[in-house]
Amino acid sequence: MMASLIDRKQLKHDMKDLLADAQVSPRAMAALYLGLSLVLSMVDTLAGDSGILATFLSILTSLLGMVLSSGFVLYCMAIRRGERAEFLTLFDGFSFVGKLIGLNIIMYLFIALWSMLFVVPGIIASYRYRFALYNLYENPGISVFEALNMSKRQTHGYKSQLFMLDLSYLGWTLLASVPSWIYGSLLSRETLMEAMNSVGFGTIAFTTVPLSSAVLPVWGWTLLIGLWQLAVAVFYLPAYQCVELGYFEIAKSTSGVGEGASPNSQNTWRNGPDDLGGF
Repeated sequence: MMASLIDRKQLKHDMKDLLADAQVSPRAMAALYLGLSLVLSMVDTLAGDSGILATFLSILTSLLGMVLSSGFVLYCMAIRRGERAEFLTLFDGFSFVGKLIGLNIIMYLFIALWSMLFVVPGIIASYRYRFALYNLYENPGISVFEALNMSKRQTHGYKSQLFMLDLSYLGWTLLASVPSWIYGSLLSRETLMEAMNSVGFGTIAFTTVPLSSAVLPVWGWTLLIGLWQLAVAVFYLPAYQCVELGYFEIAKSTSGVGEGASPNSQNTWRNGPDDLGGF
């Protein structure tokens, strides 16, 4: 079947009604998810960036972040099915954490390989694998490469529409990124001043206290950025996630992949190289 033109405005309107009828508050669930993610970020920041313990905590917090992210999507999937999902749904990803980690690693690797060619192929690849995690969430019994290959077929003809969906939420994402921009600009200025001093062009002496640290310590920036993102994201993240899942359901229906049955076993490791070719 051919890809269909999705009525994004109507889908967003329908999602408002679904979210309003949710038995567990979407904003409360988003706040819990983002709050726990902030705690993980604080632990990672306070652990520093050197030493075995810091490395271990950084890996651990990243893995726990993947589980929380999967749990939030599972909650949104339940909303779309009209089912009740409790707050503990956030931890449901632990039941298939091995495949979850493997899929994230392989997906990021493929996107990175395409990005080495140029920026655009990397962006296209990210949309190509957009539904891979959703396939795994719906059917944890499939393999990593089954999820990737299913997403490749499901997103055929929908990549540009997914891009337009992201653009429609650009204002929210930019607003949520304001503290990150400020912190990044301060770090960039510090780097420039250090470079100028190192080659003898530093007409203004670089202070011993970095500009960003003079405003806030690193943990303070992490806290500020996390709290700001939480305050902004609770107003749009549940709707955005549910709308994207709507695209996923339409893509399953029109492609016939993942609709009503598990994929056959032929899309396994031997089809892995196919994920590196074609968009």
